[in-house]
Amino acid sequence: MLIIPAIDLKDGHCVRLKQGLMEESTIFSEDPAAMARHWVDQGGKRLHLVDLNGAFAGKPINENAIKSIVAAVGGDIPIQLGGGIRDLDTIERYLDDGISYIIIGTAAVKNPGFLHEACYAFPGQIMVGLDAKDGKVAVDGWSKLTGHDVIDLAKKFEDYGVESIVYTDIGRDGMLNGVNIEATVALAQALTIPVIASGGVTNLDDVRKLCAVQAEGIIGTITGRAIYEGTLDFSAAQTLADELSA
Repeated sequence: MLIIPAIDLKDGHCVRLKQGLMEESTIFSEDPAAMARHWVDQGGKRLHLVDLNGAFAGKPINENAIKSIVAAVGGDIPIQLGGGIRDLDTIERYLDDGISYIIIGTAAVKNPGFLHEACYAFPGQIMVGLDAKDGKVAVDGWSKLTGHDVIDLAKKFEDYGVESIVYTDIGRDGMLNGVNIEATVALAQALTIPVIASGGVTNLDDVRKLCAVQAEGIIGTITGRAIYEGTLDFSAAQTLADELSA
C-alpha cells in the first residue's frame, strides 16, 4: 500500500484546498521542491502533484515548480501529475521532463476521444482522476456534477487502457473526516486495473482500514492536509502500510 504525499501547486507554492475551493487555500510551503525532497527522505515511494492553477485554466501554469520538483527527486521515485492537461503535446512534454504518470481528469470525462488517444500514444503512463459525490462524477475543479455513474465511466476508461484510477470522494477531501472505504472498494471490485484512494485520510486508523481492503485492488492512497497539519505522521503511516502489506 502506497501512502502518496500530495503537493498541490498554486502560484508556485505548495498549498491545500478545502473541498476544491481555490479561495479556501492554505500555503504550507513556498519551496515545493524542498517539500518533495522532505517526503522522499521520510520514506515516500511516489509523489502526487497537482497544478491547481492549471486545472482551473485548462493549461499548464506551474511548470517551473514541477520541473524543480523533478530535479529534486526525479529518478528516486515515480511522480504522478494532474491539472490542466488537455492535449498530447503537454503530456509528451511532461513525460520528457521526467514525470512518470499523467493524470487526466475533467478532459477524460468531457473528451473521451482525447483520453483514448493518450492511452494509445503513451501506454502504461496515463491515469484517470475521477472525482465523485454520491456515485456521480464531478468536473471542472468539482464545480459541476455530471450525470455519469463513476463505476460505468471507470469501466469504459479501463477498456481504453488507462493504467489506474485515482478516485476522490469530494465530499471528504480536505475535511479530515475519514476515507469513503465502501465507495472505493465498490469501484475497485468493478475493475481489473488498480485504484488509488484520495480524499479524507486523517490518521493511522484510515491507513489500517485501507490496508484491510487492498486485496480488492486498492494500491495506494493520496494524503495532503493530514500530513501537513500533523494528524497523520507520514513516515509512521508508510511504515505501518508496509507492515500490514507484508
